[in-house]
Amino acid sequence: MSFTQTRGLSTLIPPKVASPNAIGASPNAVRMQKVVGFYERLPRGPAPAPQPKGLLQRYQNRYFGKKVSAMPLVHAIAALTLLGYAQNYYFHLRHHKNNAH
Repeated sequence: MSFTQTRGLSTLIPPKVASPNAIGASPNAVRMQKVVGFYERLPRGPAPAPQPKGLLQRYQNRYFGKKVSAMPLVHAIAALTLLGYAQNYYFHLRHHKNNAH
Protein backbone atom coordinates (compact mmCIF):
# COMPACT_ATOMS: atom_id res chain seq x y z
CA MET A 1 0.00 0.00 0.00
CA SER A 2 1.14 3.50 -0.66
CA PHE A 3 1.62 6.20 1.96
CA THR A 4 -1.61 8.01 1.03
CA GLN A 5 -3.68 4.86 1.42
CA THR A 6 -2.26 4.07 4.87
CA ARG A 7 -2.73 7.68 5.93
CA GLY A 8 -6.35 7.48 4.81
CA LEU A 9 -6.87 4.36 6.88
CA SER A 10 -5.20 5.85 9.94
CA THR A 11 -7.77 8.61 10.14
CA LEU A 12 -10.53 6.02 10.46
CA ILE A 13 -8.95 4.44 13.55
CA PRO A 14 -9.98 6.35 16.71
CA PRO A 15 -7.25 7.53 19.10
CA LYS A 16 -6.74 5.85 22.45
CA VAL A 17 -9.23 7.23 24.93
CA ALA A 18 -7.75 5.77 28.11
CA SER A 19 -4.15 6.43 29.01
CA PRO A 20 -2.08 3.66 30.68
CA ASN A 21 -1.84 5.72 33.89
CA ALA A 22 -5.63 5.86 34.35
CA ILE A 23 -6.29 2.14 33.78
CA GLY A 24 -6.37 1.32 37.50
CA ALA A 25 -8.44 4.39 38.44
CA SER A 26 -12.18 4.72 38.06
CA PRO A 27 -12.98 6.41 34.73
CA ASN A 28 -15.91 8.26 36.30
CA ALA A 29 -13.63 9.79 38.95
CA VAL A 30 -11.26 11.09 36.30
CA ARG A 31 -14.13 12.51 34.29
CA MET A 32 -15.63 14.20 37.36
CA GLN A 33 -12.24 15.67 38.26
CA LYS A 34 -12.06 17.23 34.78
CA VAL A 35 -15.55 18.69 35.20
CA VAL A 36 -14.70 20.08 38.64
CA GLY A 37 -11.47 21.55 37.29
CA PHE A 38 -13.38 23.24 34.49
CA TYR A 39 -15.87 24.86 36.87
CA GLU A 40 -13.08 25.93 39.24
CA ARG A 41 -11.48 27.96 36.44
CA LEU A 42 -14.67 29.88 35.61
CA PRO A 43 -14.80 33.51 36.82
CA ARG A 44 -16.91 34.27 39.88
CA GLY A 45 -19.14 37.20 40.69
CA PRO A 46 -21.31 39.39 38.49
CA ALA A 47 -20.28 39.91 34.90
CA PRO A 48 -18.83 43.34 34.12
CA ALA A 49 -21.14 45.72 32.27
CA PRO A 50 -20.40 45.74 28.54
CA GLN A 51 -18.88 48.97 27.30
CA PRO A 52 -20.64 50.62 24.33
CA LYS A 53 -18.46 50.57 21.23
CA GLY A 54 -20.12 52.41 18.39
CA LEU A 55 -21.90 55.74 18.08
CA LEU A 56 -25.37 54.16 18.22
CA GLN A 57 -24.50 52.04 21.26
CA ARG A 58 -23.12 55.08 23.12
CA TYR A 59 -26.30 57.03 22.28
CA GLN A 60 -28.51 54.19 23.53
CA ASN A 61 -26.43 53.81 26.68
CA ARG A 62 -26.66 57.54 27.40
CA TYR A 63 -30.38 58.11 26.79
CA PHE A 64 -31.97 54.65 27.17
CA GLY A 65 -29.70 53.20 29.87
CA LYS A 66 -30.16 53.57 33.61
CA LYS A 67 -31.45 57.16 33.44
CA VAL A 68 -34.12 57.31 30.73
CA SER A 69 -34.44 60.73 29.11
CA ALA A 70 -36.80 62.51 26.70
CA MET A 71 -33.91 63.93 24.67
CA PRO A 72 -34.27 61.37 21.85
CA LEU A 73 -37.74 62.83 21.22
CA VAL A 74 -36.24 66.33 21.03
CA HIS A 75 -33.51 65.03 18.72
CA ALA A 76 -36.08 63.38 16.43
CA ILE A 77 -38.15 66.60 16.22
CA ALA A 78 -35.03 68.65 15.44
CA ALA A 79 -33.90 66.17 12.79
CA LEU A 80 -37.32 66.16 11.11
CA THR A 81 -37.42 69.97 11.19
CA LEU A 82 -34.00 70.22 9.55
CA LEU A 83 -34.91 67.57 6.98
CA GLY A 84 -38.18 69.36 6.18
CA TYR A 85 -36.45 72.73 5.78
CA ALA A 86 -33.80 71.17 3.53
CA GLN A 87 -36.51 69.66 1.34
CA ASN A 88 -38.43 72.96 1.21
CA TYR A 89 -35.28 74.82 0.24
CA TYR A 90 -34.33 72.33 -2.45
CA PHE A 91 -37.78 72.02 -4.02
CA HIS A 92 -39.18 75.53 -3.51
CA LEU A 93 -37.17 78.21 -1.75
CA ARG A 94 -34.04 78.12 -3.94
CA HIS A 95 -36.08 79.31 -6.94
CA HIS A 96 -37.13 82.49 -5.11
CA LYS A 97 -33.72 83.41 -3.69
CA ASN A 98 -32.86 86.28 -6.07
CA ASN A 99 -36.29 87.10 -7.51
CA ALA A 100 -37.11 90.20 -5.40
CA HIS A 101 -38.70 92.34 -8.24
